Amino acid sequence: MNRNYQSTLSSRKRKKIDATPFDSLRIPPRQNIFLLPLIWLACFFQTRKYRLKITKEGMDGIKPPFLVLGSHHSFMDFFVTPLALFPHRANYISELEGFECYGEWIYRQAGCLGTRKFISDFALVRNIQKVVSRGDIIVIYPEARYSNVGTNSKLTVSVAKLAKLLNVPLVTLVMNGNHIQSPIWNLTPRKQARLSAKLKCLLLPEQMRKMTSAQVLDVIQKELTYDDYAYQRQRKIAISYKDRAKGLHMPLYQCRECGEEFCMDSKGEKLFCKKCGALFTMDEYGMLSSCKKDSLPCEKAPKTMTIPEYYEWERECVKAQIQEGRYSFAQRVRVEALPNAQNFIALGKGFLVHKEEGFYLTFTEYLHEKPKTLFFASRATPSVHTEYDYRGQGQCVTLSTATCTYFLFPLEDGFNATKIQFASEYLFERNCILS
Repeated sequence: MNRNYQSTLSSRKRKKIDATPFDSLRIPPRQNIFLLPLIWLACFFQTRKYRLKITKEGMDGIKPPFLVLGSHHSFMDFFVTPLALFPHRANYISELEGFECYGEWIYRQAGCLGTRKFISDFALVRNIQKVVSRGDIIVIYPEARYSNVGTNSKLTVSVAKLAKLLNVPLVTLVMNGNHIQSPIWNLTPRKQARLSAKLKCLLLPEQMRKMTSAQVLDVIQKELTYDDYAYQRQRKIAISYKDRAKGLHMPLYQCRECGEEFCMDSKGEKLFCKKCGALFTMDEYGMLSSCKKDSLPCEKAPKTMTIPEYYEWERECVKAQIQEGRYSFAQRVRVEALPNAQNFIALGKGFLVHKEEGFYLTFTEYLHEKPKTLFFASRATPSVHTEYDYRGQGQCVTLSTATCTYFLFPLEDGFNATKIQFASEYLFERNCILS
């Protein structure tokens, strides 16, 4: 068992477990004005070594309140955003794990509103309206998850509906380089990374009133489309970090040569298949070149490819499995619950099943004797939150209800967070179309 996890378990045994649900109705405070200089100073020192360059477009005359939709690459996003919004303060939408990790008081003083990912949260919408009505900026990262391979995720129409509802200027913050600096599959900072960000007034309220939600979504999605590896190559940003491919086998879990799943591994600048011996070398600009371990050319895998191209190929493979009725997932998992901003609750073993209609999670709730099964419908689950090494405990996915988030860790082979994510996203789209 991971030592970090053992330490976490021990600390939880020493403190009283609180299962009270998070108070989502509590009105969020304004960002503490006395804390702001410290936030800006910390952000400056965190970003200066990466030569952050911020540009603004169409922002003349745009004053709070307004809505900011930001691209979501890595933890570095939270250091770039306050600098892009300087000298204004803002409120930020945050998942409850941040509250639990850093403390609810400090998170609220920093202007954060707590929520859970990929659920309908009407209390959050009301609090967002309160933030805007008092003249403040509200910042949302609508992808709700760090980028797996430096590219954007699809957004749902609820983002556009919220923008129209608020009736304030819609501003986008598109960042580049943050994923390159610290990818989610290997968080070691790359000191050669260079960062940039563009703050842009995308739509005014009067423009959105003349558009349908679908049209607004299309404009937002086009603006929040990015590719950090293309940015890296265009800027000729060479990453010499010797372990630059270490961990890449977690998003790239399927072999491009033999097609086998869950057989990939990585070391140094190499991504390789443990079954057929296919070898993929990641160069200083993020490109992959393929060959066999005996230096012979691969027959099926492209000679060169980008990491996002590899990733999207996997997505298409999962889509084909579902269409042909070959997709299945049913495994034992370890369940941890996060009901509030105070603590995780270890719930022991559970069983997770993913079918066409949705997820079925069977487990025993805290202080209950008999197991229960929760159902998460595909049409109500646009995606799942994925982690590759969550707090030193390995891969996991999360599923949420209105009152609790469940972190699900594998207890057997054949679990990959990326594949589960691909399946949930496609099944959401397909069920929405069918309905």
